[in-house]
Amino acid sequence: MLNKFFGLFSHDIGIDLGTANTLVYVSGHGIIINEPSIVALNKKTDQVVAIGNEAKRMVGRTPSHIVAVRPLVEGVISNFEITEQMLSYFIKKVHSERSALFARPRVVIGIPSDITEVERRAVRDASKSAGAREVYLVEEPMAAAIGVGLPVQDPVGSMIVDIGGGTTDIAVISLGGIVASMNLRVAGDRFNEDIINYVKDEFKLLLGERTAEDVKIAVGSAAKSDAVQEAVIRGRDIISGLPREVIVTDADIREALSKSIRILVEAVKEVIESTPPELISDIMQKGIVVVGGGSLLRKIDKIIASETKIPVRIAEDPFTAVVRGCGLIIEDIDRLSEVLIEEEDEIAPH
Repeated sequence: MLNKFFGLFSHDIGIDLGTANTLVYVSGHGIIINEPSIVALNKKTDQVVAIGNEAKRMVGRTPSHIVAVRPLVEGVISNFEITEQMLSYFIKKVHSERSALFARPRVVIGIPSDITEVERRAVRDASKSAGAREVYLVEEPMAAAIGVGLPVQDPVGSMIVDIGGGTTDIAVISLGGIVASMNLRVAGDRFNEDIINYVKDEFKLLLGERTAEDVKIAVGSAAKSDAVQEAVIRGRDIISGLPREVIVTDADIREALSKSIRILVEAVKEVIESTPPELISDIMQKGIVVVGGGSLLRKIDKIIASETKIPVRIAEDPFTAVVRGCGLIIEDIDRLSEVLIEEEDEIAPH
């Protein structure tokens, strides 16, 4: 009875709860929210000052008692209360003011493929505390595969590489399940760190994370391109402590990212090596699909293809693949229920 009542006021939603960004898909409406997973917190009062886009605009520009917090680290909840407040904000945001009071949506959430049962429980609990009446979890590579239209329930092998902000998920999928997979802590955030460290070592310049992100987008690439690309970066000189600008090329950024790219490519090869031969045959025919914000790094597909000898393609709109998959699951939950992570047994309290 209550379920029906709350259903009247609630939109079923799919959430890609990412380290860098949170995306929300509303059943029947598509993707409504795409905002940074950042919360601005007043340390004096422990009050949340801003969430999402508004909080991101404050990064690096706030008085010392206001800090920007990322409540998820490497795809896992690191601050339960703040994650709960962030989820509550997004759930309310997709409902009208009138219905927000009674909104108790059914929610499908994408999570990294190798997190522990305790970490899964934290996602469920935070979602329920934030106002969800039913919470379903799906592994992000499975959600991404559904989002890009791969035949995940058929007896054929599909391979997906999801390069997010905090983690990269690599998976081979067949018959509604993950056959072989690996989760890496090498993704978009690590690329930014690589750039910050490289510029510090080579140019004796301190960069902020946003500047590193901007230069990665402007001239970053995983393999050599035909034309030389340059970008001007501004930071603080380590020696003088004063502002300084330098010009970096695509070759500099490629050098900065080379170690992380090598780790990522080796992980893809490892997953291929642990995949049954029949499924490898399918993947060689259909190719590997790359999704996630990290797939936008130029020539990432070319380097994976040349190392694995398998065709690679970047999915259309790769950034939204996981949330589209979560949305498609919530819209057709009976048909796609087999792809969900089963509700684990209650973990006994200590």
